[in-house]
Amino acid sequence: MKVILRQNIDKLGKIGQIVDVKDGYALNYLIPKGFAYVAVKGNVKALEEEKKVVEKRNQQELKAAETLASELEKISVTIPVQVGEEDKIFGSVTTQMIADALKEKGHDIDKRKIEMEEQIKTLGIYNVNIKLHPSVSAKIKVWVVRE
Repeated sequence: MKVILRQNIDKLGKIGQIVDVKDGYALNYLIPKGFAYVAVKGNVKALEEEKKVVEKRNQQELKAAETLASELEKISVTIPVQVGEEDKIFGSVTTQMIADALKEKGHDIDKRKIEMEEQIKTLGIYNVNIKLHPSVSAKIKVWVVRE
C-alpha cells in the first residue's frame, strides 16, 4: 500500500514522501496514529497545506527560542548547597535544581533541556547549556555557593 508520510519516521522516510508499506502496517498503525495518509491525489494537496502550516509554526518557534536565548544569556543563577570537608558538595547539583533556580528568575525551563557537560560536585562557577530548539541553545552561568 502506498502512503504519504505526515511525520518523519525513522527507517521509513521523511514528511511528504510517498512510501510503499505492507497493508497491515499502514491500516493498523500509520493511518490510525495520524502518521500517514493513503496516497491519493486529494491527500497530496492536503499534505502540502499541512506542510505550510508546520513550516510557519516552526518559524515562530525558532523566533521565540532566539528571543528566549538572548534573555537567558544575561542571566546567572546561584545555587546554595551544603558542603563538607574541602568544599565538596553532599551529592551533586542536578538539572532540576538549575530549572528551579531559573523558575525563581521568571523563566520556566524544562529540566530535560538543560545539558551539563560534567556533574557539578564542587563549589564554583559553571557554564551550563540550555537547548531551546534544535538549532538554538543558550549558555547560562551557574554559581554554586556554600549554604
